[in-house]
Amino acid sequence: MQKEVKRSWALFIGIGVMMIAHGLQMQIMGIRSVIEDFSVFTTGIFMSGYYVGYFVGSRTTPNFVSKVGHIRVFAAFASLASLSALVAVIYINPFMWTISRFITGISLVSCYVVTESWLNDRATNKNRGQLLSAYMMVIYFGLAIGMLLLNVSKPEDYEPFILVSILLSVALVPILLTKRPAPKFKKIETISIKELYKISPLGTLSSFFTGIIHAAFFSLIAVYATKANYTLLETSVLLFISTIAGVIGQGPIGYFSDTFDRRKVIVITTFGSSLLAFLSILSSNDPFQNIYHLNEFAFKKILFFIFVGLYSSLCLPLFSLNLAHTNDFVPKSKFVAAGGGLQFIFGVGAISGPILCSIFMGWFGLNGLFVFLIIAHAIIGTFGLYRMRVRDTVENPDSTFTPVPATITPAGLELDPDAKPIEEPNYQQQNN
Repeated sequence: MQKEVKRSWALFIGIGVMMIAHGLQMQIMGIRSVIEDFSVFTTGIFMSGYYVGYFVGSRTTPNFVSKVGHIRVFAAFASLASLSALVAVIYINPFMWTISRFITGISLVSCYVVTESWLNDRATNKNRGQLLSAYMMVIYFGLAIGMLLLNVSKPEDYEPFILVSILLSVALVPILLTKRPAPKFKKIETISIKELYKISPLGTLSSFFTGIIHAAFFSLIAVYATKANYTLLETSVLLFISTIAGVIGQGPIGYFSDTFDRRKVIVITTFGSSLLAFLSILSSNDPFQNIYHLNEFAFKKILFFIFVGLYSSLCLPLFSLNLAHTNDFVPKSKFVAAGGGLQFIFGVGAISGPILCSIFMGWFGLNGLFVFLIIAHAIIGTFGLYRMRVRDTVENPDSTFTPVPATITPAGLELDPDAKPIEEPNYQQQNN
């Protein structure tokens, strides 16, 4: 590891602890919604509140950072995130939970912007890839650990929410105690949706539906497991597997993406996701039609965990695939701007994902979750086949697959080794 990766320990510990809290809070609210007898549609609405907050925060946070600096913004929004967890346990109703998730969304994306722009300032051409890889691992392993913390206490108790609040407060400490000065914030422009669609129709459409898919799956999978009568331990293990499998899948998919036509990899990956979602239905537990003998039921449950894990290993790398495919059609100097545009589109899709999926779960029962995912993936795959017929393969030696978390902001995208760093404007030269 490069020295700069080690020197960034405060950032990594801070954001890692925050992700542990986020992983726990997101899933405990889904499980608790079942216990409180909220409808799945209601759960979909308040879960979407997070993505609305994320969308709003990603637009407004850069202005806050420019005015008051990185440390103050991180401290303020980490405190707000801690407060939102307490609001959720004090006021247990869908309206207040929607507000809580909205505050959490704004707060976490603000902390992402601070962390990623700070890492960006410390990056050099030699260590950018290592910093990005370390950051992604911290994000996903933090989320996975948070999901295992579901077993600390019963979901109907107040302790899990208090633990979330404590963790979010602890995440402040390493950042506030760091000795190094905060960097100057660099504003990063994004490409408009219209222009982005002209550059890469498949990358644009796939990013929109990838947002829908990711938000629906991770917002409602705990609801699914709880309604399917899985124990709390089984639910936490399922969530852990889903998160870690997504990280593992980045490597082989990235290799094939750089070796073959990227559109083929997108099509095969997303149709493979549809197939695994269908197999998940076949191996799922319907508590209202449980006709299996105990041994057969246990075997089917193991199969279900395997299929969901494999599904996640294909599904989570989709954002990185979309990014690499879009970069095939833009010069290196526009990689960050194009990535920012795709993240915007991903966020728009994510807002609607839990709500739309909850409607399908109302129509088709629990397995409506997987029916919805099958349809969303099929749309991406079908459009990918169409684009392969109307556009020739384009090879861009500057563009390669880089694993990135789907939550990454434009500031973090600049850590991509393939991207051209954004230069600070030379005001003195402009005035001459």
